[in-house]
Amino acid sequence: MPDILLRGGRVIDPSRNLDRDADVLLQDGKVSRIEPDLADTQGAQILEVKGMWVVPGLIDMHTHLREPGQEYKESIATGTAAAAAGGFTSICAMPNTIPPNDNRAVTELIVRRAREAGGVRVYPIGCITQGRRGENLSEMGELKEAGCVAVSDDGSGVMNSELMRRALEYARGFGLLVIQHAEDINLSANGPAHEGAVSTRIGLRSQPAAAESAMVARDLELVALTQAPYHVAHVSCAETVRLVREAKRRGLPVTCEVTPHHLTLTDEACAGYHTSTRVNPPLRSAADVAALREALAEGVIDAIATDHAPHSVVEKDVEFEQAAPGMIGLETALALGLELVANKALSPLALFTRMSTAPAKILGLPGGSLAPGSVADLTVVDSQARWTCEASRFRSRSRNSPFIGRSMLGRAILTIVGGKVMASPEEQMLG
Repeated sequence: MPDILLRGGRVIDPSRNLDRDADVLLQDGKVSRIEPDLADTQGAQILEVKGMWVVPGLIDMHTHLREPGQEYKESIATGTAAAAAGGFTSICAMPNTIPPNDNRAVTELIVRRAREAGGVRVYPIGCITQGRRGENLSEMGELKEAGCVAVSDDGSGVMNSELMRRALEYARGFGLLVIQHAEDINLSANGPAHEGAVSTRIGLRSQPAAAESAMVARDLELVALTQAPYHVAHVSCAETVRLVREAKRRGLPVTCEVTPHHLTLTDEACAGYHTSTRVNPPLRSAADVAALREALAEGVIDAIATDHAPHSVVEKDVEFEQAAPGMIGLETALALGLELVANKALSPLALFTRMSTAPAKILGLPGGSLAPGSVADLTVVDSQARWTCEASRFRSRSRNSPFIGRSMLGRAILTIVGGKVMASPEEQMLG
């Protein structure tokens, strides 16, 4: 593997509160040196990145790769290609596959297929309960040994309080984070839209924000009881933000994430009945979006995660209420995050804390830092690149995005994993 010198970029490393112009030398798959005007780098491959941002490789805590079982929507190969194109060097694969990732065999299959794809790092997340049915706990020790970094029944919340308590206790014993899909199904009743003025006007069944926050409130009491680490997936409403903020003030081991689409779109986006806006949790009100943005800047929300959820036209080219929930996000997440920077809602350091350094810390993953000796996972960002989101450019196998046709500002132009270039400027800047 040749040494690589990234010359002339703006180095942004939240792990060290570093933001300055410097050269970055990569050697033997590690970050070697970060200094202005590095000269003694004979033999290194030189990449000129003047005017670009050099940041720790992006890490997505919440990706659906669909393999095994639904490769017609996405595969590990296409999903990791999409991740590299979007600037991600590591992604965490959610367990709602077919069969679900509730045992060693499925976990090892995902690890093997990711290794064969040879792209970005893939970290499996196992099921909390067998088959994601919410009845019996999965064999968490076996999942951990096979390579899982967390457990979740994502797509389904754990409704049984006693079972959730045991899940927290067992997961803590095995050093696994519990990631909760916070949805009280008795309140949500599979409503495809947010309960409010918009759903009333357009005639869609709806679910209240309390379907999320009620489950979070219950879980936080269980966290206080067990002192087990707990993470709320795809936070979508102001009341959940309030609960998490208060839990952190109490010193509870709680973290949470938000998606780019919940930061960017409101329930008004559903008014056209475009099924790409059918997501779970649903797009919320403008007041909720404002609360999410405030909490993200404040640090109450720890991470931005894509919830990349590919679906084919079979699941999406139907009536809104019948459509499968979810949208793809690996290739648009960075640009949507950079919109927050351009609008002064986040600083660059804060953005890459939420998209890299914090996810690495929450899950105990390599990456998230450019400190010398760190793994050479980097993303080079052109924050001023203007481009139009086009379906034909997606590396993902699916096309279910409401951002197709949207003018974007900023994108990844270089993705490096372990010192190896995964996506190059030439590949990224076409069109």
